[in-house]
Amino acid sequence: MNVVFDIGNVLIQWDPRALFRKIFASEDEVEWFLANVCTHDWNLEQDRGRSFEEAVAAATALHPEHEGAIAAYHLRWHETVIGPIAGTVEILEALNAQGTPLYAITNWNQDKFRETRKRYPFLGHFRDIVVSGDERLVKPDPAIYRLLLERNRLEASSCLFIDDSPRNVAGAEAIGMRAHHFSSPDGLRAHLARSGILKA
Repeated sequence: MNVVFDIGNVLIQWDPRALFRKIFASEDEVEWFLANVCTHDWNLEQDRGRSFEEAVAAATALHPEHEGAIAAYHLRWHETVIGPIAGTVEILEALNAQGTPLYAITNWNQDKFRETRKRYPFLGHFRDIVVSGDERLVKPDPAIYRLLLERNRLEASSCLFIDDSPRNVAGAEAIGMRAHHFSSPDGLRAHLARSGILKA
Protein backbone atom coordinates (compact mmCIF):
# COMPACT_ATOMS: atom_id res chain seq x y z
CA MET A 1 0.00 0.00 0.00
CA ASN A 2 1.23 3.48 -0.92
CA VAL A 3 0.66 6.03 1.86
CA VAL A 4 -0.07 9.60 0.78
CA PHE A 5 0.17 12.30 3.45
CA ASP A 6 -1.18 15.80 3.69
CA ILE A 7 1.48 17.91 5.41
CA GLY A 8 -0.09 20.96 7.08
CA ASN A 9 -1.70 20.01 10.41
CA VAL A 10 -0.91 16.35 9.83
CA LEU A 11 2.91 16.41 9.94
CA ILE A 12 3.59 20.11 10.59
CA GLN A 13 1.34 22.30 12.74
CA TRP A 14 0.29 25.51 11.00
CA ASP A 15 -1.90 28.26 12.46
CA PRO A 16 -1.79 31.96 11.52
CA ARG A 17 -3.11 32.78 14.98
CA ALA A 18 0.33 31.95 16.36
CA LEU A 19 1.63 35.04 14.56
CA PHE A 20 -1.31 37.40 14.97
CA ARG A 21 -1.62 36.85 18.70
CA LYS A 22 1.74 38.66 18.84
CA ILE A 23 0.38 41.56 16.76
CA PHE A 24 -3.14 42.14 18.12
CA ALA A 25 -4.09 42.78 21.73
CA SER A 26 -7.09 40.45 21.92
CA GLU A 27 -8.37 37.17 20.54
CA ASP A 28 -11.38 39.00 19.10
CA GLU A 29 -9.08 41.22 17.02
CA VAL A 30 -7.17 38.19 15.76
CA GLU A 31 -10.35 36.41 14.73
CA TRP A 32 -11.78 39.52 13.07
CA PHE A 33 -8.60 40.05 11.06
CA LEU A 34 -8.51 36.45 9.83
CA ALA A 35 -12.22 36.49 9.01
CA ASN A 36 -12.21 39.83 7.19
CA VAL A 37 -8.72 40.75 5.96
CA CYS A 38 -6.32 37.81 5.51
CA THR A 39 -9.10 35.30 5.07
CA HIS A 40 -9.09 31.58 4.29
CA ASP A 41 -10.08 32.27 0.68
CA TRP A 42 -7.38 34.94 0.34
CA ASN A 43 -4.75 32.52 1.64
CA LEU A 44 -6.04 29.75 -0.63
CA GLU A 45 -5.02 31.82 -3.66
CA GLN A 46 -1.42 31.73 -2.42
CA ASP A 47 -1.79 27.96 -2.12
CA ARG A 48 -2.96 28.07 -5.74
CA GLY A 49 0.26 29.80 -6.77
CA ARG A 50 -0.35 33.54 -6.36
CA SER A 51 2.77 35.24 -5.00
CA PHE A 52 2.66 36.63 -1.49
CA GLU A 53 3.80 40.00 -2.85
CA GLU A 54 0.73 40.17 -5.07
CA ALA A 55 -1.51 38.94 -2.25
CA VAL A 56 -0.22 41.53 0.21
CA ALA A 57 -0.73 44.31 -2.35
CA ALA A 58 -4.31 43.20 -3.02
CA ALA A 59 -5.25 42.98 0.66
CA THR A 60 -3.53 46.27 1.51
CA ALA A 61 -5.45 48.06 -1.23
CA LEU A 62 -8.68 46.94 0.43
CA HIS A 63 -7.55 47.43 4.05
CA PRO A 64 -4.79 50.06 4.13
CA GLU A 65 -5.30 50.58 7.87
CA HIS A 66 -3.94 47.03 8.39
CA GLU A 67 -0.91 47.41 6.14
CA GLY A 68 1.58 46.28 8.78
CA ALA A 69 -0.35 43.19 9.85
CA ILE A 70 -0.98 42.16 6.24
CA ALA A 71 2.73 42.49 5.43
CA ALA A 72 3.53 40.34 8.48
CA TYR A 73 1.58 37.45 6.97
CA HIS A 74 4.29 37.37 4.31
CA LEU A 75 7.40 38.66 6.07
CA ARG A 76 6.84 36.74 9.32
CA TRP A 77 5.10 33.76 7.75
CA HIS A 78 7.39 31.22 9.43
CA GLU A 79 5.92 32.26 12.77
CA THR A 80 2.67 30.64 11.57
CA VAL A 81 4.52 27.30 11.27
CA ILE A 82 4.50 26.07 14.85
CA GLY A 83 6.55 22.91 14.39
CA PRO A 84 6.37 19.20 13.69
CA ILE A 85 3.55 17.04 15.04
CA ALA A 86 5.85 14.58 16.78
CA GLY A 87 3.52 11.58 16.88
CA THR A 88 2.82 11.71 13.16
CA VAL A 89 6.48 12.22 12.31
CA GLU A 90 7.23 9.07 14.34
CA ILE A 91 4.69 7.18 12.22
CA LEU A 92 6.23 8.56 9.05
CA GLU A 93 9.68 7.46 10.21
CA ALA A 94 8.38 3.98 11.02
CA LEU A 95 6.69 3.62 7.64
CA ASN A 96 9.86 4.79 5.91
CA ALA A 97 11.98 2.33 7.90
CA GLN A 98 9.79 -0.59 6.87
CA GLY A 99 9.97 0.43 3.20
CA THR A 100 6.42 1.71 2.68
CA PRO A 101 6.22 3.92 -0.44
CA LEU A 102 5.49 7.45 0.81
CA TYR A 103 4.00 10.38 -1.10
CA ALA A 104 2.40 13.71 -0.22
CA ILE A 105 -0.15 16.14 -1.61
CA THR A 106 -0.18 19.53 0.08
CA ASN A 107 -2.04 22.81 -0.33
CA TRP A 108 0.95 25.12 0.15
CA ASN A 109 2.36 28.14 -1.61
CA GLN A 110 5.31 27.00 -3.68
CA ASP A 111 7.82 29.56 -2.38
CA LYS A 112 6.89 29.11 1.28
CA PHE A 113 7.00 25.34 0.88
CA ARG A 114 10.53 25.41 -0.49
CA GLU A 115 11.59 27.45 2.54
CA THR A 116 9.75 25.09 4.90
CA ARG A 117 11.21 21.97 3.31
CA LYS A 118 14.69 23.12 4.33
CA ARG A 119 13.56 23.26 7.96
CA TYR A 120 12.15 19.73 8.19
CA PRO A 121 14.44 16.94 6.94
CA PHE A 122 11.74 14.28 7.39
CA LEU A 123 10.03 15.70 4.29
CA GLY A 124 12.84 14.01 2.38
CA HIS A 125 11.20 10.62 2.99
CA PHE A 126 8.64 11.24 0.26
CA ARG A 127 9.18 9.82 -3.20
CA ASP A 128 7.12 12.70 -4.60
CA ILE A 129 5.33 15.73 -3.16
CA VAL A 130 2.60 17.43 -5.18
CA VAL A 131 2.62 21.09 -4.07
CA SER A 132 -0.53 22.96 -5.00
CA GLY A 133 1.28 26.24 -5.66
CA ASP A 134 3.55 24.62 -8.24
CA GLU A 135 0.65 22.94 -10.01
CA ARG A 136 -1.93 25.75 -9.73
CA LEU A 137 -4.35 23.18 -8.33
CA VAL A 138 -5.71 22.88 -4.78
CA LYS A 139 -7.38 20.03 -2.94
CA PRO A 140 -10.10 18.84 -3.21
CA ASP A 141 -9.92 19.35 -6.99
CA PRO A 142 -9.83 15.77 -8.41
CA ALA A 143 -7.06 16.84 -10.78
CA ILE A 144 -4.50 17.24 -7.99
CA TYR A 145 -4.97 13.66 -6.79
CA ARG A 146 -4.88 12.34 -10.35
CA LEU A 147 -1.66 14.25 -10.96
CA LEU A 148 0.09 12.33 -8.18
CA LEU A 149 -1.23 9.02 -9.54
CA GLU A 150 -0.28 9.73 -13.14
CA ARG A 151 3.14 11.17 -12.33
CA ASN A 152 4.06 8.13 -10.26
CA ARG A 153 2.13 5.45 -12.19
CA LEU A 154 0.02 4.54 -9.19
CA GLU A 155 -3.43 2.99 -9.03
CA ALA A 156 -5.89 4.91 -6.88
CA SER A 157 -6.96 1.75 -5.07
CA SER A 158 -3.34 1.10 -4.04
CA CYS A 159 -3.14 4.39 -2.08
CA LEU A 160 -4.21 5.43 1.40
CA PHE A 161 -4.61 9.22 1.62
CA ILE A 162 -4.38 10.99 5.01
CA ASP A 163 -5.71 14.53 5.54
CA ASP A 164 -7.15 16.61 8.38
CA SER A 165 -9.83 18.13 6.11
CA PRO A 166 -13.02 16.10 5.57
CA ARG A 167 -13.47 17.78 2.17
CA ASN A 168 -10.01 16.69 1.04
CA VAL A 169 -10.60 13.16 2.32
CA ALA A 170 -13.87 13.03 0.36
CA GLY A 171 -12.04 14.32 -2.73
CA ALA A 172 -9.54 11.46 -2.54
CA GLU A 173 -12.27 8.89 -2.00
CA ALA A 174 -14.19 10.24 -4.99
CA ILE A 175 -11.38 9.22 -7.35
CA GLY A 176 -11.00 5.77 -5.79
CA MET A 177 -8.31 6.25 -3.16
CA ARG A 178 -8.70 4.88 0.33
CA ALA A 179 -8.62 7.68 2.86
CA HIS A 180 -8.29 8.43 6.56
CA HIS A 181 -9.57 11.61 8.21
CA PHE A 182 -6.69 12.61 10.49
CA SER A 183 -7.59 13.86 13.95
CA SER A 184 -4.64 12.60 16.03
CA PRO A 185 -1.41 10.61 15.67
CA ASP A 186 -2.86 7.88 17.92
CA GLY A 187 -5.93 7.54 15.71
CA LEU A 188 -3.76 7.35 12.60
CA ARG A 189 -1.46 4.77 14.16
CA ALA A 190 -4.43 2.60 15.11
CA HIS A 191 -5.90 2.86 11.61
CA LEU A 192 -2.62 1.91 9.96
CA ALA A 193 -2.16 -1.03 12.34
CA ARG A 194 -5.72 -2.32 11.74
CA SER A 195 -5.14 -2.01 7.99
CA GLY A 196 -1.91 -4.01 8.22
CA ILE A 197 0.08 -1.10 6.78
CA LEU A 198 2.09 -0.28 9.90
CA LYS A 199 3.84 -3.35 11.25
CA ALA A 200 4.10 -3.83 15.00
